[in-house]
Amino acid sequence: MAELPGTFEQAVMLAVVRLGTGAYGRAILQELQARLGREVAAGAVYATLQRLEDKDFLSSRLAAGTAVRGGRPRRYYTVAPSGFRALNDARSALDGLWQGLPWPLAGGRP
Repeated sequence: MAELPGTFEQAVMLAVVRLGTGAYGRAILQELQARLGREVAAGAVYATLQRLEDKDFLSSRLAAGTAVRGGRPRRYYTVAPSGFRALNDARSALDGLWQGLPWPLAGGRP
């Protein structure tokens, strides 16, 4: 089994999957905040995107700048085949850990 992405890395990759061809930094940030129901630091997202590219789980391309953005290009992300494998491996590992346990968990300290 390859290296498993961490929880936040998985969340970022899943946001990229959900956004499809519209997966760029700000959209990914907004998708994460909506799905997680909390504020997420933009710096954490961009650092994670870079780390995932370094691991070859994501790839990116620069699109031409637009007048709305003052001519600045926008970077779009896609999940690489190795990223899909890593997500599937992570899901499989987690499912294995939960197998045989009731949901939701109950209990606590006596």
